[in-house]
Amino acid sequence: MTAHTWWLLLILTVAIAALIYLINSRLRIHPFVALILVSVGTGIAAGEPVAKLTGSIEEGAGGTLGDVGVTLALGAMLGRLLSDSGATDAIARALVARAEPRKLPWLVGAAAFVIGVPMFFEVGLIVLLPLIFSVARRLEGQAGTKGSPYVLLGVPAIASLSTLHGMLPPHPGPLTAMTGLHADLGLTLGVGLVCAVPTVILAGPVYARWIAPRLLDVRPDAELVAQFAGAEREPEPAPAASGPGAQARTEASRRTGVPTGLAVAAVLVPVVLMLLRTVAETLMDESSGLGAALVFAGEPLVAMLAGFLFALVVTIARSDRSGEQTRASLTDSLKSIAAILLIIGGGGAFKQVLQDSGIGDAIASAAEGAHVNVILLGWLIALLLSLTTGSATVGIVSATGIVAPLIGDGGGLEASLLVVAIGAGSIGLNYVNHAGFWLVKESFGMDLGQATKTQTAVQTLVSVFGLAMALLLSVFA
Repeated sequence: MTAHTWWLLLILTVAIAALIYLINSRLRIHPFVALILVSVGTGIAAGEPVAKLTGSIEEGAGGTLGDVGVTLALGAMLGRLLSDSGATDAIARALVARAEPRKLPWLVGAAAFVIGVPMFFEVGLIVLLPLIFSVARRLEGQAGTKGSPYVLLGVPAIASLSTLHGMLPPHPGPLTAMTGLHADLGLTLGVGLVCAVPTVILAGPVYARWIAPRLLDVRPDAELVAQFAGAEREPEPAPAASGPGAQARTEASRRTGVPTGLAVAAVLVPVVLMLLRTVAETLMDESSGLGAALVFAGEPLVAMLAGFLFALVVTIARSDRSGEQTRASLTDSLKSIAAILLIIGGGGAFKQVLQDSGIGDAIASAAEGAHVNVILLGWLIALLLSLTTGSATVGIVSATGIVAPLIGDGGGLEASLLVVAIGAGSIGLNYVNHAGFWLVKESFGMDLGQATKTQTAVQTLVSVFGLAMALLLSVFA
């Protein structure tokens, strides 16, 4: 490598260190502002013309938000609609009704897997807490229940929700990585599901069976349990949480008569449309009218819009909520993703500056000379940035920008596996600088050590197993 290449790599190293410092120092600069500042400094240090630098930032931020922003907004509204209507509660309770105790961890994990398709980790957990607490309270003291039933049921939910949040579109992180790496949507969904299922099994029910007997005294505050899982009434949300979904909804767990089948359909409509798009692109002729229609319907924006409209019709028809209440709730759901959208835009700006300044080419040259496995590299960068900044989104968008030059124009199985690996890396080592850690700790009444053995351990297992599955599938790339 030339001296200039080494200089560009040094600039990248300093840029990452500066990003971590700005977010974690006493200044506590918002990640969006930190990303923009680092983008400007990186471009100037790398010698990109100032007149071109502003264009790179605008193109990167605008292009990324153009691809991801509307889809993410529709996903947030879909998740809120299902939560407020009681549809997600209907799904969860239908899966665990009259089940044998030994099957409950598997069924709670399955419920979380379905509910986690359109919902952020924090929102999904808040929605599931009434179910987890009410079932766990039934298990307390029963013969054959080993360890804390709250851990036994909570761990599978955490594993499923975190896996979907980190590894599968249409969640914002994977969708952003997919856009930046030009990965195929349907292939990424298929690969993500193949990686996600064994990951959820091993980090969820299997790990829960091992850790629950070792955390015998984990039990949420009695008042909180009563509030979520009242004896003879429908549960109400907890009063405090953080992150997306911090405003717990007074109607989130109220049954409104939404049939379970329609609730499941509302959740799965976007995923099915996206998968049908892949089938059409693979099996149908380009001139086919049906194929063209399926390809259009499977675009992330169109698929999420279809899912949202389906859920809107179903929930309005089965709910006594007024149109004004529904509109206010949907408006509120957009507030929770504003910060995420800004971070994604800042990450897009950083990625574009890396490419336009020549740093991307330097990364590719260095990786080629060092024979670095790009899937492992993407996972490691996302893991370290997420750990040090406390933001999985920062980890994903920054890692995507750094490794994108290594796969050229993207596409194919390698790009989809890289999306999964980066997403998996972003959720590992989830500790005290992540909002989700504190949500789990406080909800389940854990001390720091117990929360580390559950939330941190589960998400790290998800991260490692997700990487292992991606590396295993890369043999066929």
